[in-house]
Amino acid sequence: MLSDPLFILVTLACFGVLVVLLMGINSFRIGGEYNRKNANKFMRWRLLAQFVAVLLILVFVLFRRQAGG
Repeated sequence: MLSDPLFILVTLACFGVLVVLLMGINSFRIGGEYNRKNANKFMRWRLLAQFVAVLLILVFVLFRRQAGG
């Protein structure tokens, strides 16, 4: 499975969600003007990254189910 390009893409997408989430948490940690300026931007990026990751996971499951059955 580790050599499957779609699995690698799903893993990278999930890692991207984690990175954006940590950027948002760091924005809350810094607080002040930086947080007011960037909090919504990081939330939108995270939602978009999660949407892409979930779509890729669904495509991966669909292809694996078809290949196995």
